[in-house]
Amino acid sequence: MLVTRQFLIKQIPNFLTTLNLLCGVFGMMAVFENRLDWTAYFIVLAAFFDFLDGTVARLLNVKSEFGKQLDSLADMISFGLLPGVILFFLFLESQPQIVVTINSINIIPYLAFLIPVFSALRLAKFNVDPRQTEIFLGLPTPANTLLIVSFSLIHLNIFCDYSFLTSLSSNSYFLLGLTFVSCFLLIAEFPLHSLKLKSLKLRDNKPQFILMIVAIVMIAIFKVVAVPIVLLFYIVLSIVIKPK
Repeated sequence: MLVTRQFLIKQIPNFLTTLNLLCGVFGMMAVFENRLDWTAYFIVLAAFFDFLDGTVARLLNVKSEFGKQLDSLADMISFGLLPGVILFFLFLESQPQIVVTINSINIIPYLAFLIPVFSALRLAKFNVDPRQTEIFLGLPTPANTLLIVSFSLIHLNIFCDYSFLTSLSSNSYFLLGLTFVSCFLLIAEFPLHSLKLKSLKLRDNKPQFILMIVAIVMIAIFKVVAVPIVLLFYIVLSIVIKPK
């Protein structure tokens, strides 16, 4: 009975990871149904489960190599493939469109799938890089996905009251720039604070709590437009308070 109980406790983080993966799959289906608003909800849920699984594993002291690999596979769906699909559909609806054809096919929208490629590189590097046990080197894939999905909501004028941003997010030149910037940030060699809590103590997670408070305030004021602002603040915060 004790063995069964210990086994079940060890599976709690893995169960949370599978919920992350399922949210990524459901988010993908929502994109194909042209419901990017629902995709955003699934991405937020996936990010929540991704945050929770690692935190629970540390609190229960049940971290494992299996859980680490499962987490990366789930992240590849929710925060690698899914943002690439979102960006692809944004390219198709963008105006004006950049047209570069090969055999009568415009290849520009397909550049969106550089996001899954660089996300895979980011996740693989994270798994084998001993420098990233307590910090991140490069932008985490969930943060990059939240950035991309925020522009999809701005494109649809959902939770956004700024018409010039709506026009910007519908511009293929802007989307192309967003693609290249995202790919660079994913593999860039600059240190960022880990978004996962080391413990429940304030002194151990000061940057994380600062970011959390700023995010809540910004979202309350600017709604979905707050996401790029918070991401920029996250990078600046990591420069001011250097990760250790």
